[in-house]
Amino acid sequence: MTAGAILTIDFEALAANYRLLCRQVAPAQVAGVVKADGYGLGAAHVARTLLDQGCRHLFVALLGEARTLKPELPQDVPLYVLNGLMPGAEAECAAIGAIPVLNSLDQIARWAALAASRNEVLPGVLQVDTGMSRMGLPADEIAALLADPSLLAGIEVRLVMSHLACADEPADPANAEQVRRFEAVCAGFPGVPRSLDNSGGAFLGRGHLDLVRAGIAMYGGAPNDGPNPMHAVVALDARIAQLRTIPVGTRVGYGLTHQVLRESRIATIPVGYADGWPRCLGNRGSAFVAGMRVPVVGRVSMDSITLDVTDVPAEHLYPGAPVELIGPHQTLDAVAADAGTISYEILTQLGHRYERVHVPAHDRSTAR
Repeated sequence: MTAGAILTIDFEALAANYRLLCRQVAPAQVAGVVKADGYGLGAAHVARTLLDQGCRHLFVALLGEARTLKPELPQDVPLYVLNGLMPGAEAECAAIGAIPVLNSLDQIARWAALAASRNEVLPGVLQVDTGMSRMGLPADEIAALLADPSLLAGIEVRLVMSHLACADEPADPANAEQVRRFEAVCAGFPGVPRSLDNSGGAFLGRGHLDLVRAGIAMYGGAPNDGPNPMHAVVALDARIAQLRTIPVGTRVGYGLTHQVLRESRIATIPVGYADGWPRCLGNRGSAFVAGMRVPVVGRVSMDSITLDVTDVPAEHLYPGAPVELIGPHQTLDAVAADAGTISYEILTQLGHRYERVHVPAHDRSTAR
């Protein structure tokens, strides 16, 4: 009763999505991407769910995330740091047992130097840029590395990886071009496991190499621009805090940006942009009451949203009545579309003022 809304996280749905991805890409393995605190749902909870399903590879973005999560994991489960290491962070990475994704010759040199200073071999992942111009070794650095393998002295290369830029658009020719470039690079590292596909890549009609890095699809978001085969993982339900009837011509919200053209019933719910509900959904987003769409009228405020519920039958309107923000009538991807963004952004910015309810997953530790 103290929260503005209830965020229900269905970990069985997340587990089912993981199993679906495993079937989709077999015989490749599926790694769980649990960066950004498990896409905002709690990295430790997500990781435990995935481990119970047989997952044995996890990725975060930052060393700080690895520092927090590593103590929650079995020692034999590798935890990879996608963004690599800032200068001076190498010793801590080795101390906590995380594995850096090495994105440049500079990162490789620093990791190799630590290995030499400790007189031991340290594990690492090589990320190569195959056309996204983001993280990863560019073509000239790849060539230098292949010309001088001693640059990798002291490093056990566990994986060679890259990242698809357009996997959510299956027909984009960039996908095939990145595959071609990646395979050419991997030929220089025979026998080393390979990873290229993300959630979208898992649904491209071809082989999936050795390891697929699953992110948004695992959390219920659509992996590409087609129908979404994934199970919904989150639901967000608010409650009406106040109801009022306003006369024709009355304006609503900050800036008085909405004016009603008829006598209207306005419901206010205690959710706003401080809770991660995008401000841009003012006068364009919606919610559902008793299965009926109700538009957001006026701006989204820090702690509240006003809805036009004039057409909702009166028996469904009272203080405390439920309001669906994400659920069976309005998916995560639908909210993102209304906000002009992507499901990743909506999911990862859902705030911590919500009451969080966890639906546990079944333990299927034999799943593959």
